[in-house]
Amino acid sequence: MPDTPAPEQYSPRWPDDTRTPPPSVGGERETLCAVLDWQRATFELKCAGLPPERLSERAVPPSTLSLHGLVRHLAGVERWWFRIQFADEDVPMLHYSDEDPDQDFDRLDGDVYEAFALWRAECERSRRITEAAVSLDETGIRRSTGEPVSLRRILVDLIAEYARHNGHADLLREHIDGSTGM
Repeated sequence: MPDTPAPEQYSPRWPDDTRTPPPSVGGERETLCAVLDWQRATFELKCAGLPPERLSERAVPPSTLSLHGLVRHLAGVERWWFRIQFADEDVPMLHYSDEDPDQDFDRLDGDVYEAFALWRAECERSRRITEAAVSLDETGIRRSTGEPVSLRRILVDLIAEYARHNGHADLLREHIDGSTGM
């Protein structure tokens, strides 16, 4: 046991934090899935309690980022990686076209709560696809190259995607109403 004492000051927690912490010890699939779910829950927590118009606020000009745009983007990311590339489902992409690639952030039409419902549904579909996979070594096809991509790599990439956008959500939320926390 090291002699270094535990710090007394920790990063402040978000009020009303109901997230389930990922396990400190566990298998690879359990750990990756728990960390991804924790990142998803973190994003939802950063958006909680704001009225729709504040969720759509582009709070850090000149950036077009908003919490509403981020949830639209993340719904599309879930669908793209798990349903289209890994499971090879024939479903349309969300909030994207080659002619209008930034519509997830630029076009905030539609109901914010419906955007969150769609994102939650895509997350649940992603969980079911992951659970159905026999192994993290199973592969889908990366559409940009035609090369295989493992479920393991997809989970790691999604964790990184959420971590990056949770940082954006931190800044947006702090600017909108001063709320901070881990």
